[in-house]
Amino acid sequence: MMIRPGVDMMEALRLTRQGRLQEAMAVLRGALPVSEGSVKREAGEGTAPIFDMVPPSRETGSAWTAPPTGARSDATPRGDAGGDIGLPPPLAPGRFLDRLRQLDIAGGQDGVAGRTTKSATVVLPAGAKFETRDFANEAGSRSYKLYVPSRYKGEALRLVVMLHGCTQSPDDFAAGTRMNECAEEQRLLVAYPAQPRSANPSKCWNWFEGSEQRRGHGEPSLIAGITRQIMRDFPVERGRVYVAGLSAGGAAAAIMGATYPDLYAAVGVHSGLACGAARDMPSAFAAMRNGGGPATTSAHGSRITVPTIVFHGDQDKTVNSVNGDQVIAQARRTLNLKTTVVRGRAAGGMRFLRTIQSDDTGRSMLEQWVVQGAGHAWSGGSSAGSYTDPRGPDASREMVRFFLQHSTGI
Repeated sequence: MMIRPGVDMMEALRLTRQGRLQEAMAVLRGALPVSEGSVKREAGEGTAPIFDMVPPSRETGSAWTAPPTGARSDATPRGDAGGDIGLPPPLAPGRFLDRLRQLDIAGGQDGVAGRTTKSATVVLPAGAKFETRDFANEAGSRSYKLYVPSRYKGEALRLVVMLHGCTQSPDDFAAGTRMNECAEEQRLLVAYPAQPRSANPSKCWNWFEGSEQRRGHGEPSLIAGITRQIMRDFPVERGRVYVAGLSAGGAAAAIMGATYPDLYAAVGVHSGLACGAARDMPSAFAAMRNGGGPATTSAHGSRITVPTIVFHGDQDKTVNSVNGDQVIAQARRTLNLKTTVVRGRAAGGMRFLRTIQSDDTGRSMLEQWVVQGAGHAWSGGSSAGSYTDPRGPDASREMVRFFLQHSTGI
C-alpha cells in the first residue's frame, strides 16, 4: 500500500475506530483529505470517543501513551486544559509502519479505575519474594518478576505466567490483578514477563505481527523460555503451568496456548484476541474493531483442546467483545461438550453472563465471561493498578479456579 506524506494519522485512527475502514485506508493513501473542522464537527455530534490514547509529543516522546485520569478522549487534538498535545508529524511512506508499531493498540477505556499507568508498589507478606530475573535466547532478552509465596518450603508448586497490557509493567499488573494474593491463597509461583520499550515504545506485546505468532521464534520463544527457566530453577508441578494476559497480553497468551499446547495446561484471555486474528497493523485495527478473520486452527497444528477461560466487557470500545467469541472458537477441538449458561451479579454490582462448556466428567474445558457494562479493564481488579474495574467478577480468582482443574498430563 502506498502511503502519501502528510497523511492525517489521527483521522485514519478515528475512522478505523468507527468501523469506516475504506475511508481510513483512503486517508492513509492521501485520497481523502479531511479538514480539522470536519473532525471537530463529527466529535460534537455525539460520536463515540476515538482511539483512547495520547499521540506522540514533545512531552511523551515517540510512544503513544495513556491519557491522564479524567482527560477527554474525543476527536479534538486538545486535552481538558486546552493545551496542545501534539499530533504526529507528517510521515514519509518509509516511516509509516515504524510509526504504527509505536501505537499502543490496546489502550484504556473510559469508566475504569486507574486509567493511567502507575508506579505501583507491591506489598509483600512476610516471607514472600518478588524478584527481578532475566532470560535471553537467540530472539533477544527479557526481564521478569517472579512471585514466590511466603509458605514456600521447597515443594513443587504450580506456575502462572501473567502477560501485561500496553503501557503496563509487572508491578503495575501485579497490583491491578491481585494475582499475588491468589498465589498466597493457592501456593502458586507467578511470573510477570516485562515487555521493554525497545521492543515496542508503548510496551505492547507485538501480537499483531505474523513473525511473533510462531513457535520457537520471537516473543513466543522468549515467553516460553522464561517459563522453562523457572521450571529449571524451581520445582514446578509437572503439567501444571498456565498463561494469562490482558489486552495485548491476552492476545499474546492466546498465541502461547496455540503455539505451545504441550507447555501450558490452560490459558486465560482477558479483553484480548485469538491467535492469527491479525498479521499486520491494518488487519490489527480491523480485528480490534470488528473481530479477526476465521481463527479456528492452532498455529502449531495441534488438535488438542487447550482449556481456555475468557473475560471480556460487552462495552469494550478498544477490543470488540466478538474477539472473545473467536478465542473460544479457536480453542475448541472437542465437539461433545455440554454447554451451561449462568447469569449472575458480582459483589461490586456488575452483571455477567457465564457460558461453561464441560466434558463428560463435568470438568469445565471452556469458559466465557461477558461482563455487562464493562469496558477495557481487568474485571474485579484493584485500583492500585491501571486498567482495572473493581466492580466486576474477580477474573484472577476465577482464572486460578479454572486453571487448577487442568494438567497437560505429561
